[in-house]
Amino acid sequence: MSLSLHTALIPGWLQILGSVRALVDKAEAHCAEHGLQPADLLQARLADDMLPLAYQFKSCSVHSRGAIEGAQRGAFSPDMSEPAATFSATAQRLDEIIAWLSGLDPASIEALVGKEVVFSIGDKLRLPFVAERFLLGFSQPNFFFHATTAYDILRMKGVAIGKRDFLGSMPIKA
Repeated sequence: MSLSLHTALIPGWLQILGSVRALVDKAEAHCAEHGLQPADLLQARLADDMLPLAYQFKSCSVHSRGAIEGAQRGAFSPDMSEPAATFSATAQRLDEIIAWLSGLDPASIEALVGKEVVFSIGDKLRLPFVAERFLLGFSQPNFFFHATTAYDILRMKGVAIGKRDFLGSMPIKA
């Protein structure tokens, strides 16, 4: 049995996006419960040279929907826009991404196989890919890196979460 590109990507992204969305709610509740400013948590970092929590949340969107859209266009560049500044805006963005990915026609993902995609950062860097290698070997690892980093920042800041919160709704046999 062969594994489709859609099956290799979309269910896992949806699972973890669902858990990241729940992490946003837990982070907001943590701030309210402990009298913390949400902006302070959204700007928290694991290390000084790493980007903040808000960026980690944004990057989950960039490396899922943004990656699919980039593969469709044949070009992907880092999203340099500012991340959402509030938990509610972050939650809304994640809800939109989840709905968009849930509505994808699997055939539209399979149609990307073999399509050329160029990752570029201005004139500094150009990396040629085919779509399946770009999605599986570049965006998917980045997606999981940023989801994990968001989880780690929240754990470091004392939000009461555990591994089950990261795993979210697992695709168990019904």
